[in-house]
Parts: sequence; structure tokens; C-alpha cells
Amino acid sequence: MRLSKFTAVLLIVGLLLLCGCSLGTGENTKLRDMEFTVLSEEVLPDELKGLITERKKDAFSFTYTDESYLYLCVGYGEQPTGGYSIAVNELYLTENAICVDTCLLGPSPDEKTSDAPSYPYIVIKTEYMDKTVEFQ
Repeated sequence: MRLSKFTAVLLIVGLLLLCGCSLGTGENTKLRDMEFTVLSEEVLPDELKGLITERKKDAFSFTYTDESYLYLCVGYGEQPTGGYSIAVNELYLTENAICVDTCLLGPSPDEKTSDAPSYPYIVIKTEYMDKTVEFQ
């Protein structure tokens, strides 16, 4: 009996702590959506092209900056065929970070695809801000 009371109290205290942590300080609250442009490979800075080429076989997410823009780069590694695309679900600003959410979309069943492996990635160009980027 004593052990189960102790376990119940411990469980309640643990749940209260978890609830308290989830309330947070509002640091992850969306302040605003950010404007962005998805760039094709042809217009990427040469240095950025090289970084992507080095990493494209594996999944990656990193940022690159130049004098006035922030480039958010997300790759999904080697895929068995062509026909993949990437959607930007959200790009928004919080108090402490820029949050970006992308997803890989596979080829549709009726789409003709190459049998050669592909390396889908996306480069998102947005305004430069000195903030941490959270890839989701």
C-alpha cells in the first residue's frame, strides 16, 4: 500500500512538472510568416552548390549566408528513382528562431520516373536575420 501511494504521488508530481514545462515562455510562438523564394540550381552561389554536392548522398539541413540573404538548405539523401519533390509547409519567425518545415513528396503512381537514383534537395532564400534556424 505504501509503495503504491508513493508511486501515485511520484506520478502526479512528474505529470505536473511536464505540464509546467510545456507552458513555456512563448519563445516558440509564431510571430509572423516569412517571405521566401525557392531557388533553382542555376542561380545558387557557386560555394553553396559545392556544399550541397558534398552532402547530397545523405540527408542534410544547413544554412548559408551571403551579404544580404539567408539560404536554408534541406536535402533528403539518395532516393531510388527520380520524380521526387519537396514542399515548404511553413517558414516563420519566433522570438528566438526561424522555423522551417519541409516534406519530401514521392512521385505519383502514374508518373514516369527515371530508374536512376536522385538526390532531392531544396534551397530557400529569405531575408538575413541573425537567429538560430530550427529545421522541423
